[in-house]
Amino acid sequence: MALNLGNNKQLILFDGVCNLCDASVQYIVKHDQHDMFRYTALQSDVGKEIIETFNIDTAKMDSILLYSVEKGIYYKSTAALKIASQLGFPRNLMAIFLIVPPFIRNWVYDYIAKNRYEWYGKKEECMIPTAELKSKFL
Repeated sequence: MALNLGNNKQLILFDGVCNLCDASVQYIVKHDQHDMFRYTALQSDVGKEIIETFNIDTAKMDSILLYSVEKGIYYKSTAALKIASQLGFPRNLMAIFLIVPPFIRNWVYDYIAKNRYEWYGKKEECMIPTAELKSKFL
């Protein structure tokens, strides 16, 4: 996979039609003080390529993904907490929950993910970034 993220950048893959996911990405963009992240929808060509490269079963994976060239790919609660750990104080304090076993963290994550469309709604198509944010989206 020939994906050029730039120096020390990480790619967040998210459900492009989910209102909760969209709001989360907007929150991350606002608080990414060190410009660490790039973004793409799971439904995009780049998203599909990563899903294929890592042999991710999309029927079983209802998750945010965090990809970096150096560290590979993180899923579900681990991805969310790794992202939070890089967003500065006080958001970085969420990383303390990485000590909780993944099966417990992911149970909570999966419960929210399973209900996100019902609770937050769903769009007909992926969001289109504004002109000033376009460089952050692949």
